[in-house]
Amino acid sequence: MRTVNMHEAKTQLSRLVARAAKGVGFIVAKAGKPLVKVVPLDAGDAPVPCRLGFLVGEIAVPDDFDRMGQDKIERQFGVGS
Repeated sequence: MRTVNMHEAKTQLSRLVARAAKGVGFIVAKAGKPLVKVVPLDAGDAPVPCRLGFLVGEIAVPDDFDRMGQDKIERQFGVGS
């Protein structure tokens, strides 16, 4: 993947973006340090599908979950002393 400096990227942005849209991505660097990678949208990482409910029936949350360790926490913060 080609690396271009910031000045070249600013002066040649239209041409670089047109090439990236065709699948030829590039990296923009400043002072030799890579900053960003420009790639076409369809070439990016595919979003991970949301898998809600995949652990249904596999785990159980206790009824007192929101109070677990409450007495210890209160002692550490001096509550109720």
